[in-house]
Amino acid sequence: MNDQAVVEKNSSNLETKHRILVSDAMSKEGLLPLLQSNQVDCVEKYVADVSDDELSSFDAILVRSATTVTEELLAKMPNLKIVARAGVGVDNIDLDAATKHGVVVVNAPDGNTISTAEHTFAMICSLLRKIPQASASVKAGEWKRKAFQGSELRGKTLGIVGFGRIGTQIAQRAKAFEMPLLVFDPFLTKERAEKIGVTPATIDEVLANADIITVHTPLTKETKGLLGMQNIAKTKKGVFLINCARGGIIDEQALKHYLANGHVGGAALDVFEEEPATDRELLEFENVIGTPHIAASTKEAQLNVAAQVSEEVLNFLEGQPASNSINLPTLSKEVYEKVKRFYELSKKMGNILSQVMRTPVKEIEVIYGGTVRELETSITTRSLMAGFLQPRVDAAVNDVNASLIAKERGISYGEKHVDRTYGYSNVIHAIVKGEERSFELRGTFIKEYGARIVNVNGFNVDFVPEGHLIYIQHDDRPGVIGRMGQLLAEHNVNIATMQVGRAAEGGEAIMMLAVDKEVDSSVLKALLQIDDIHFADKIEC
Repeated sequence: MNDQAVVEKNSSNLETKHRILVSDAMSKEGLLPLLQSNQVDCVEKYVADVSDDELSSFDAILVRSATTVTEELLAKMPNLKIVARAGVGVDNIDLDAATKHGVVVVNAPDGNTISTAEHTFAMICSLLRKIPQASASVKAGEWKRKAFQGSELRGKTLGIVGFGRIGTQIAQRAKAFEMPLLVFDPFLTKERAEKIGVTPATIDEVLANADIITVHTPLTKETKGLLGMQNIAKTKKGVFLINCARGGIIDEQALKHYLANGHVGGAALDVFEEEPATDRELLEFENVIGTPHIAASTKEAQLNVAAQVSEEVLNFLEGQPASNSINLPTLSKEVYEKVKRFYELSKKMGNILSQVMRTPVKEIEVIYGGTVRELETSITTRSLMAGFLQPRVDAAVNDVNASLIAKERGISYGEKHVDRTYGYSNVIHAIVKGEERSFELRGTFIKEYGARIVNVNGFNVDFVPEGHLIYIQHDDRPGVIGRMGQLLAEHNVNIATMQVGRAAEGGEAIMMLAVDKEVDSSVLKALLQIDDIHFADKIEC
């Protein structure tokens, strides 16, 4: 099956009941939409207890974290149309294999928001008041009041790294404790910050001024080890660190180092680099408290996520689009085939714009010219928004929920059709407007050559939006390109292709390089040391 196509094998014909396998323990109340539907045959049974013949009859499977959805399992379920994860993380689901089989994967991205926020705050209170240690002491028959003197939250500056749904809920609770709030989120607009009542800050400002730092970002290449040797060294002596997001955002080896020398006052961890947690040395510090990845484990959260995926699966099997699809666009195959090339181009354009505009954004305008206007452009606009938002949020974004997430982030968007095509048969022109600057991108689809980016911020270029790219802004001076090439060679970075655009001789210019491997921050910093280079950043497509 074509892994690019959305194959919604669901049918609106409800004469035959849809068979759904619930393979992990879930809230009965949350499953009521399925259990009460006369269009569904709901089977609650572990996968291991289901025969291969029976597996082949199921249209949907609901899982939590215990069941692993593998290529092998998917091959045994030829009628499967949708996998639903009652929770956020999908590490136990082979997304590539699901896509290959045309199976939609959905999750419940916001069902446990409140539970996670509350657990984070419980960890903060427990850490500063030494509640777990005091409780253990009392249970051991001791009464050491002086040993467990804690600290008040009032007046302590709370630094929040990542300001999505969970970070926002934590901020609301912290205000009730009269805590000043510093927030690092590169995409937080001043308007949204003022509305919620927080102070936007750089990561260095948070590190230098926060008494307590809690992280709420996804685990990515950029956030892995975010609080490591260098950044923890920038924090205030006695800082408290909290991680109820993803294991690995705090470097555990670095954390042990700063706990041992007394720089870090304590840490509260619900997630670990390896789970179950195996680093006994870390857990044996008296000022470290840990919980076994239970931030989302409340009765209410489990009810919410079960109910959310139950409704999602039921609606999907009845022919409606999946609002929380992670791996496939929620379009019919017929519609998708018509817009496929522009759907994929617009998503890549959105992703590129998001990486280049690493600042708060207020508005996005998408302009269509030429033959693309004959299609349903609202679909490609939503695709562009999904591509733009995905690197910025800690949840899966698709063309269905992109508008809601954009609204939550204070980003407005719209589209219009024009006659101008810049000499191409079709063109998509996206303009992103931020608080401090704007950025533009134009793309086209050429039958013989595929998707192309033909203009970057007013400079004419022509490159394929894929692979490892380096975007450079510089002055058009002799020797700049030569020094750039020499520097990349010194770092063993091979240039595959290079596009150069300039406004006028000797004026502003850009380079777009396709290279053979992803470059690290040291290469980008070195590029900025070259005279006449003003901006350098990597783009991963």
